[in-house]
Amino acid sequence: MQRRLPRGAPGGILRGMDDARIPAQVLSRYRDLADQPHRRFGTGLDNRTFRVEGRGGPVIVQRLHPVFAGTVNEDIEAVTAHLSSKGLVTPRPVRCDDGALWVEGADERPWRALSCIEGESFDRILSPAHAREAGRLVARFHLAVADLAHTYRHVRVGVHDTAKHLAGLRRALQDHPGHRLHGEVAALAARLFAEAERLPDLSRMPARHAHGDLKISNVLFREDRAVCLVDLDTLGLMSWPLEMGDALRSWCNSNGEDVHEATVDSAIFEAALEGYGEIARPAAFPSREEALALVDGLATICLELAARFLADALAETYFGFDASRFPARGEHNLLRGRGQWALFQSVARARPELEASVLRALGR
Repeated sequence: MQRRLPRGAPGGILRGMDDARIPAQVLSRYRDLADQPHRRFGTGLDNRTFRVEGRGGPVIVQRLHPVFAGTVNEDIEAVTAHLSSKGLVTPRPVRCDDGALWVEGADERPWRALSCIEGESFDRILSPAHAREAGRLVARFHLAVADLAHTYRHVRVGVHDTAKHLAGLRRALQDHPGHRLHGEVAALAARLFAEAERLPDLSRMPARHAHGDLKISNVLFREDRAVCLVDLDTLGLMSWPLEMGDALRSWCNSNGEDVHEATVDSAIFEAALEGYGEIARPAAFPSREEALALVDGLATICLELAARFLADALAETYFGFDASRFPARGEHNLLRGRGQWALFQSVARARPELEASVLRALGR
């Protein structure tokens, strides 16, 4: 979203293909944007994002991914208004001239405009200092929304429903007995199912307002400071151990998801929590029970994502794949599943060290 393009990424003013332009009927709904030059912006795959050089300054315009209904913008309006009232920097919806929060495109996909926050995003944590700063920002966000009163209009069903994803893997094994990768997937799945039995049920944890996708590329930086969180379509209610477990799964694995070996970086883990605790500890947030469940949340997210990748190694319908490296979707997803399984095992080996970091950083 509101981010500087990486070096070498395409970003010139667009004058050509229809899929590289914002439809005129969308821009015409905003007097400051109509007939103004624009270009594709960022590298995100979910929403088609443009930067428009509006008459009053740059504005971000997006066509939403099909999984997001236009009503998600009502949630973004409510949450960002609350964040702004608490003094946090945040992208805000830019309303159409008639006050609407979004425009329905000709293909019935919603388009929306957002204020442009200048900054830079990264695909990976660069250092412990980088992680510490990201942790501070996430803590500020969590504290700011702790007293928010809002019922979400757009709800993503089944997010981090671990039992559902494990059932999906079992179903894939049953539905694709003759698949070329069935034997390899089944062998790893058996180990995964055994470990899942040992994980605690985190559904009893309180549901809190959450960003929902705290990968590091959704943290916007300006110089060395974390400025704001972006890509707010995933806002909703979630338990704190799963929200932060998902963040730390992304932040603490410098190898990414496209490898068969992955390890948790305990120094990044500790630095991120130090930054978080610096802001949240004086407010006695989160609760001791939530803090002590963080490593379980991290392990659960690793196992859950491994199950999803393995299921799609057989179904070959959901995740994309790199055709330059793999013969088909299944092989790529099997590699990803092995990588998340390796990360889960790394978390298990490092558990005593990680839990000690939680206690030191969060003061519990």
